[in-house]
Formats: sequence, C-alpha cells, structure tokens
Amino acid sequence: MKKPGSVQARPATIDTPTPKDHQITPRDRRFGRDPEHQPGRWWLNDDPVATAFYNALSLTFPRGEAFFIESVKSFRDVTPEKLQKEIRAFVKQEIIHTREHVALNRRVEESGYDTSRIEKRITESLELTKGRPAIANLAATMILEHFTAIMAQQFIANPQHFANADKETADLWRWHALEEIEHKGVAYDTWLYATKDWSRWQRWKVKALMMLIITRNFWTNRYNDTLDLLAQDGISGFRTKMRLIRFLLFKPGVARKIIVPWIKFFLPGFHPWNEDDRHLIDLAESEFEAALPDGAQAI
Repeated sequence: MKKPGSVQARPATIDTPTPKDHQITPRDRRFGRDPEHQPGRWWLNDDPVATAFYNALSLTFPRGEAFFIESVKSFRDVTPEKLQKEIRAFVKQEIIHTREHVALNRRVEESGYDTSRIEKRITESLELTKGRPAIANLAATMILEHFTAIMAQQFIANPQHFANADKETADLWRWHALEEIEHKGVAYDTWLYATKDWSRWQRWKVKALMMLIITRNFWTNRYNDTLDLLAQDGISGFRTKMRLIRFLLFKPGVARKIIVPWIKFFLPGFHPWNEDDRHLIDLAESEFEAALPDGAQAI
C-alpha cells in the first residue's frame, strides 16, 4: 500500500474552490531603501507595543518563508500543470517577501535592537523540521499560510492596524498582505493533492491537531518575542503585558478579529477560497501597479 502523502505519479485533477480565473502576480517592490528614510525607532504611531509586535513578526519571515518554499516545492513536480504554475508564482512572491523583510529586519537592528535571541529561537525551531516527512512540513506550511492570509485580510480591510505608521513600512506590510491573500490557496491545494488518497477523517484529524499545536506556538512565541524587544526599551512588567494583551485582543485587536476565520479552518469542506476576498487585492492593487517589471505576466 502506498504510504500516505507519498506520490509516485501525477494525481488526477481535483476540483477546489480556487477561482479558475485567479491570477498570482509577483510584484517586485522595494521599501525603505532611500538613505534619507528615517522611520524612527517606534515607526507605528510612536507606539512601542505595536512596533515591537510587527518587528517580532517580521523577524520570523526570512527563515519561515524559506521553509514554506521548500515545503511546497517538494510536491510541485507531481501536481497538475495549473498548480505547478501557481507554485512557481508563489515561490517568486515569497522570495521577494523574504528580501524585503531582511531589509526591514536590518533597519530594526540599526535602530539598536538585539534580535539575536529571537533569531536563534526561530532557527532552532526550524531545525526540528529537518528529517521530518515532507507531508508534515507541507501541513505546517498550509496552516501558517492560513494564518498569514487571515491576518492579511485585516491589514488591508482595517486601516486602523497601520494608522499613523511610517508610510514606507506600512506600505511594505500592505503589499505583503495583498500577495498573501492572492496565493492563499496554493499550499492548501498542494496539501489536497498530496493527501488525495487519505480519508476525509484522516486529513481533518491531522490538520486540526497541527493547527492547535501551531496556534499555541505561534502566539506564545510572538508574545515572548514582543516582550523581548520591549524590554530593550526599558518597557517591562505586568502593565506592559497587559498593554500587549490589550493591543492583540481589543485595540486594534488583530488576534481577536481573526478568531472567526481561524475557527472556519476546522469546518468540514473548509478551503481558503470559500471566501472570495479578491476585492481586498483590488483595494490595495492600485498602489503597487507600478511595481510590475516591464513585460511581467500574471499567471
């Protein structure tokens, strides 16, 4: 019997809610490269808590997105042609995202923050994935891509998240968000193809368990990393923890506002494109249209 998740031949096409006419377009944007650009230490509304949270999140992206790329690429060559093209576009987008977050993280360090402890923890965490079955890493990627997509919806739909932020840095996050929405179904469709011989119960059981584990780790690590950066500003203690919880759950409350789409992940028949939110891509698109290189083609 074939081992679950292993694929020896290209699987049959499986219908998914991914829009048939949907296009994934890598946009080669660069942010904050002007030497005169000075975003300030607390670039988000002069708020140390909000700034620390997004800085901590940004620090996860270079290594995290490299992991996403390798996880999905492991299954690319045995998927149908359309999904192969989508995976290639996904990879291009993630490579550019990585480059821009490397630049943002460099600016965080230049602002005087020691990011070594956070980066060490991220590296050690990803080291644990080496030698793990490819299907397990794909499942983790599919789940984390859902996290980034539902947060991205908030970043574009709710201007409060980046109100009074440094424009270049806020534009980076909104550009990243629109592309996360754009490719939100790629890892999930790859997962569906890779597990096409699994029962629905087996697929749900694995993804539900991993979602619970990853959710706990994601928020625990973001919470601790944010407190690490705040402590370097001399901001610590019980009141600081309460400020961070208020930021996450109440105002602007990004963690609270993604609870419903997080719950939907567990429903039978879930798929990221059950909600067609391409209007959010269109909302942000006009700002970045000029970023397309000459001759670039959407696929």
